[in-house]
Amino acid sequence: MEIKVNFLDKLRQEAKFDDFTVIADQPIRYKGDGSAPGPFDYFLASSALCAAYFVKAYCDTRGISTEHMRLAHNNIVDPENRYKQTFKIQIELPPGISEKDRQGILRSIDRCTVKRVVQNGPEFIIEEVESLDADAQALLTLNSDSDVLTYIPGKDLPLEKTIANMSATLAALGIKIEIASWRNLVPNVWSLHIRDAHSPMCFTNGKGSSKESALASALGEYIERASCNHFYNDQYWGEEFANAEYVHYPDERWFKPGKKDALPAGMLDDYSLAIYNPEGELRASHLFDTNSGNTERGICCLPYVRQSDGEVVYFPTNLIDNLYLSNGMSAGNTLVEAQVQCLSEIFERAVKREILEGEIALPDVPAEVLAKYPGIVAGIRGLEEQGFPVLVKDASLGGQFPVMCVTLMNPRTGGVFASFGAHPSFEVALERSLTELLQGRSFEGLNDLPKPTFESNAVTEPNNFVEHFIDSSGVVSWRFFSAKADHEFVEWDFSGHGENSNADEAATLFGILEAMGKEVYVAVYDQLGATACRILVPVYSEIYPVEDLIWDNTNKALAFREDILNLHRLDDDALQALLERLEDSELDDYTDIISLIGVEFDENTVWGQLTVLELKLLICLAIQDLETAHDLVGAYLQYNENTLDRGLFYQALNVVLEVTLDEELELADFEANFCRMFGKERMDAAIGSVDGSVRFYGLTPTSMRLEGLDRHQRLIDSYRKLHKARAAVLKSS
Repeated sequence: MEIKVNFLDKLRQEAKFDDFTVIADQPIRYKGDGSAPGPFDYFLASSALCAAYFVKAYCDTRGISTEHMRLAHNNIVDPENRYKQTFKIQIELPPGISEKDRQGILRSIDRCTVKRVVQNGPEFIIEEVESLDADAQALLTLNSDSDVLTYIPGKDLPLEKTIANMSATLAALGIKIEIASWRNLVPNVWSLHIRDAHSPMCFTNGKGSSKESALASALGEYIERASCNHFYNDQYWGEEFANAEYVHYPDERWFKPGKKDALPAGMLDDYSLAIYNPEGELRASHLFDTNSGNTERGICCLPYVRQSDGEVVYFPTNLIDNLYLSNGMSAGNTLVEAQVQCLSEIFERAVKREILEGEIALPDVPAEVLAKYPGIVAGIRGLEEQGFPVLVKDASLGGQFPVMCVTLMNPRTGGVFASFGAHPSFEVALERSLTELLQGRSFEGLNDLPKPTFESNAVTEPNNFVEHFIDSSGVVSWRFFSAKADHEFVEWDFSGHGENSNADEAATLFGILEAMGKEVYVAVYDQLGATACRILVPVYSEIYPVEDLIWDNTNKALAFREDILNLHRLDDDALQALLERLEDSELDDYTDIISLIGVEFDENTVWGQLTVLELKLLICLAIQDLETAHDLVGAYLQYNENTLDRGLFYQALNVVLEVTLDEELELADFEANFCRMFGKERMDAAIGSVDGSVRFYGLTPTSMRLEGLDRHQRLIDSYRKLHKARAAVLKSS
């Protein structure tokens, strides 16, 4: 994690990381003001808090209350050497805890990350740079022997070269990648989380059977998502890009809507139009670009090559972002390597959906077949030794598709996790199923798995598939576990051979789709210095239903974004109109404003926690519709996931409204005791919100220029680097 420090007045310092700011000072005895803890005090506190976190995680997963537990952390300084210290962590446990849990809690403290890092002795590198922002040296080190080259199936270059090339590509873009976490819970199963140090919202996860393969996976995913603009999906990119020469890519085209909002000619083709607009209800305005919001330019479309005849077809960016999410995008050392990964992912998701929604029982992989892959067997054995039974299934549906499945059961909670993987190689598909199972997960995290069900509706419900797509946490049918399989086991093999193996495999996978009667559309992105592609297979690779283009389109943001960002500048008539649009939209009251308008507010602010319900409430207060505001406060207090401080403000507001709306009561009679209960500052805000002297309490003013929104600005900074690289390619061509 990158932490940037600013020097303030006297000895005070300001450390900034993610969305947080920490102030440090020195005690008066060291010529400070004692206005904040010192740096070493924060270090000691972090050790205590880390230990407490692991205790809490242990207890929460086992239903043990921590109400009567206390933890203390003391540092004992050697009088002869103040840099030699002993840290003593003590915990007070209530009576009644079993000996097993006592030992488990003590072992959980031993896992404290701060403690482990200190014990292992971190390496410090101290250096000068010309500019912190310009220093894009990737923070990626594996200390691999440079003379060793590791080749794995599916990669056209050794892992070491792959990692070096991808790291160099990102560094050349000015993106500083940092590794936020590693996990290696069982043998031969690695995963890690990487992110942009400047814009942590841009992150990816990687997985593999080794550190190197997991890192290559994470870097490849980062480049694919940067190349396909996926990090910025549904986000507002600001006026700078809305009016730029191009918004997404230099080869984009903008189509003007036809008469009466009709779809324009030249966009999509007959095959895809029949899928996306079967009833003729799709209008041009449904396809306006969410990212730019520039409806005057028309519909932004990107070129894709139709594989059946090589023709270029233009797909609206809105349609792609609404229906496909990240499915079918990949980066690789070569185009065919990327295509194999894209197509494998598409088959994985489509076959997984068919199996789960059809409640299909899959055949087990025989033990003698599993024995051919000792590394995978070792990982499975590691899980089972931790008390998690594992089922290994052939998900090829009788040898039709290159898909495998590894399912984990948690007898402690009754939850299950069905993990799928795909690749033309049986072994690679099986390995991906296993590594996907534990990507970014701890053993404690496996206690949150959903329980199987015989209720078919819960399994076939569209959002269940979305949950499976996002993190495989959806519900699985009990019928999936039947010993009576719906297909015979097949030890399939779709892999290619020799130097052209990826080319052969890509042709094989394209051929399967062609035999199914599917049209396939491919876009290649190489402007960033690496090869990536995106593949669309209409009515096969979508994640969300086509109906969402009409009924749940992300460009609903365009109806609200400008007014919400200019909230403090709107007069009462404009506020009333905004309120009516919110009501007429039938949006869920608990939709967060971040998602609604595509702006990344700091989650630790009121803006970051704001929901449609609270926004309507604040508008009602501003236009002095106190009775409606009172009703909305009641709904807010009944179901509120906001901060404690914000909740207390609305409790205070509620009693002020109760008194104000009761003709027999006078606020002056209650104000003193209200202040004693809620504090004068909070009461002033509540009373001011009711009498109109305080408007939109807690929301700092901003506008379409996004001033004051540091988190979103960092996201835009990230996109600006990609836009600059594409512009340079355009200029040189």
